[in-house]
Amino acid sequence: MSSPARKLFVTTALPYANGNFHIGHIMEYIQADIWVRYQRMQGNAVNFVGADDTHGAPIMIAAEKAGVTPQQFVANIAAGRKQYLDGFHISFDNWHSTDAPENHELARQIYRDLRDRADGSLIEVRTIEQFFDPEKNMFLPDRYIKGECPKCHAKDQYGDNCEVCGTVYAPTDLINPYSALSGAKPELKHSEHFFFKLSDPRCVEFLQNWTQDGKLQPEVANKIKEWFSVRTNPDGTTSEGLGDWDISRDAPYFGIEIPDAPGKYFYVWLDAPVGYLASLKNLLEKRGESYDAYMADPQLEQYHFIGKDIVTFHTLFWPAMLHFSGRKTPNSVFVHGFLTVNNGEKMSKSRGTGLDPLKYLSLGMNAEWLRYYLAAKLSARNEDIDFNAEDFMLRVNSDLIGKYVNIASRAAGFLTKRFEGKLTQDFDAAGSALLAEVRGARDTLAQLYEAREYGKATREIMLLADRINAYVDQNKPWDLAKDAANTVALHQVCSVLINAFDALTRYLAPVLPGLSRAVEGFVGRSMGQWAVDGNVQAIQPYNHLMQRVTPEQLEALFEPPAQAAQTPAATETVAAPGGEELAPTITIDDFTKIDLRIALIVNCEAVEGSTKLLRLTLDVGEGRHRNVFSGIASAYKPEDLIGKHTVMVANLAPRKMKFGVSEGMVLAASHGDEKANPGIYVLNPWPGATPGMRVR
Repeated sequence: MSSPARKLFVTTALPYANGNFHIGHIMEYIQADIWVRYQRMQGNAVNFVGADDTHGAPIMIAAEKAGVTPQQFVANIAAGRKQYLDGFHISFDNWHSTDAPENHELARQIYRDLRDRADGSLIEVRTIEQFFDPEKNMFLPDRYIKGECPKCHAKDQYGDNCEVCGTVYAPTDLINPYSALSGAKPELKHSEHFFFKLSDPRCVEFLQNWTQDGKLQPEVANKIKEWFSVRTNPDGTTSEGLGDWDISRDAPYFGIEIPDAPGKYFYVWLDAPVGYLASLKNLLEKRGESYDAYMADPQLEQYHFIGKDIVTFHTLFWPAMLHFSGRKTPNSVFVHGFLTVNNGEKMSKSRGTGLDPLKYLSLGMNAEWLRYYLAAKLSARNEDIDFNAEDFMLRVNSDLIGKYVNIASRAAGFLTKRFEGKLTQDFDAAGSALLAEVRGARDTLAQLYEAREYGKATREIMLLADRINAYVDQNKPWDLAKDAANTVALHQVCSVLINAFDALTRYLAPVLPGLSRAVEGFVGRSMGQWAVDGNVQAIQPYNHLMQRVTPEQLEALFEPPAQAAQTPAATETVAAPGGEELAPTITIDDFTKIDLRIALIVNCEAVEGSTKLLRLTLDVGEGRHRNVFSGIASAYKPEDLIGKHTVMVANLAPRKMKFGVSEGMVLAASHGDEKANPGIYVLNPWPGATPGMRVR
């Protein structure tokens, strides 16, 4: 008797709606999608939902700069999601928004339930002192306050920690603080803030039990255990266990207003995970189902897939919010590591070391190559994984083409030409034993998928493929086909191969959903169930199922944007001014997106620990100074640049570097072949140009 179907509610972390998906998002979605597809193959009822995380000061500020409302800004981002999700075969049942009515309703109700508990409120109002921007008329989050580090005196450091020396401090410790939004000197003002009392003994006791009872991976649970004890912080101070959580922000703020507190809004991280429930509620109501009844079912299992950078929110705040508001807590939170590229190199689009998901698809690269490669790397542990281009090509071409797809191609032609595509059901002893071995791996592979040990599962599947290919080499169907006396043996061997291929396809279906659908048409039966009895009866004529990865595709994938110009025909001779091809043609609209400004080099100094970089302090006419790192140390002494004017890209997103944050880019010229033609030449405008003038 089969066990009853499980009822599963599955989510991935909600992406912040201030930019497109990056490869880290896609990795997480693929990891969750594989698990969800496996569960569906087992007959389990899964609701798999996602949403855009839409609130907070960064989106409000970005929308203001773009000249649109926050709602329109978020809508523009959301409009680009589908091409990623469809392109990589990610099977969300619903994609929603944390600014939707369901999330406003649920977040407020959870807050009320925490505030109005019969055994004592877990919400407390306190007066805090906070920096206020008099020009923007708003309280400033720590990351929007900058100034001089109180310890190492590095300029232009953020309000919570120094990125040069690593010191952690309060914004009020900064020397000469200024608003990163307006450049104005901030004022200290008092404000009432709302706190979730995570330090309450009730919360502490619950979380100590919840985090250590098997819901989390051992390495995650062990790390969390440290947070309950006295520990030393990076600045030398100590923290005594769990601290209370500031859950409010002052207007102006794009978010959900706190009940009975005009002008106060929920901090974005309070309502963001509530977005999981809101997306589910939206899905169920569209189907005409009751959200309350669904969540009240004691058989319901709730799972979250997240990255290791947001563990605190999902293993402390979120379960405590749910539990003490009278709601179901997650059965498990599955934490994964980060994705690096080419032996751990940090991703950088400008250097061609990033992996852009849309570029991958636009080059015609098969999404299932990436799904398989990531699956082969992923485990149940919280570990970083690396995308290595050579390894990627080897695994795809060797495993998927050389081992798996070729099984079908080596048998299909004989069956179609000699037996009208029909398979025999009468196998010899060797063939029967092989099929028994392949099909006998079903339970072991099921356990690996259930445990999210995809790397182990793919290795086991490829070992089975090796056994099948060894059977091919032992029986040599191409030789059997030469003699009519071997017709029965040929029919048996090729039928065994197709049935073995059918089983492997079923095992790989959670990873390769597109290819498995193509195989359904080939073998004439569904790949939608994990356990299927009986044999394949007949096949359709074989069509090639998958192409190989080429070196040219990988070169194009990692080609820096500046070098992505079209290559001229081989018969043409095209000059390459400055040692490199001209970039692709752009429109005037493209050019006007780049804000080039005249800048005065107020100060320049060598960067300790770097032989290439100089740290430039620039005046761009904003009433404040910018910090820019430039790789020109080989060409200039710092004192030669002080007092000079140059041109900089003023609207380039700040870039966090080892030595600090660079807030723009100084323009300089160099030859494409720097070894043969050394020299770097910083652009210097004609006399009369003043800081802030725009280059048009």
